[in-house]
Amino acid sequence: MIDIKIWLRFLVKICLSLVLGGLFYSLWLILFLLTNSSENQITESILWLISPLITALGFTTGIMLYDHWTGATRTLFWKIYLWAFIGCVLGAVAVYWFGPMLIVFSMLFIGTVSMTTREILKMQRSDLT
Repeated sequence: MIDIKIWLRFLVKICLSLVLGGLFYSLWLILFLLTNSSENQITESILWLISPLITALGFTTGIMLYDHWTGATRTLFWKIYLWAFIGCVLGAVAVYWFGPMLIVFSMLFIGTVSMTTREILKMQRSDLT
């Protein structure tokens, strides 16, 4: 039987991760817009390349904050970040060619799917032990 409390905690954890992923992307976007007025191609390229890094950092921060607030077993930063980073990179690559400003939707969607997959696998592993 599905325990509602477990699924509610799961949903809150994923939502917090998504919100912080979006917040970190917004901070990156502000930085991008402030520096893009220089018309410097190198700066613009570097900023586009770090977009998935920053967004993944937000997803990871959400998971780690939830674990800290609830006193759950903490996972190493890099074990969470890798999942978020892969999701954000796949999201960015998937739609960059259609228009780079669209990557936010794809990064947030695929990043959320990635973090959800990670959490489901983590729950299944803990059920087996």
